[in-house]
Amino acid sequence: MTYEEHLDEVTTLIFEKYDVTEQKAIQMVMRAQADDFFSGHDDNPSICTLDRANLDARAVFKKYK
Repeated sequence: MTYEEHLDEVTTLIFEKYDVTEQKAIQMVMRAQADDFFSGHDDNPSICTLDRANLDARAVFKKYK
């Protein structure tokens, strides 16, 4: 998946798994992106996988909830 698709997937997973509003999930991902949480993903799109999206969703939720 592309970098943008990965961010969308992480947002969707946060919304679905952690019972937050869609807007709150978007805000968390945007804050993580601003903090360069996803910088390696943009440099290496091969890590943009569904498995990684699940790991990233958990990490982003824990850090930015």
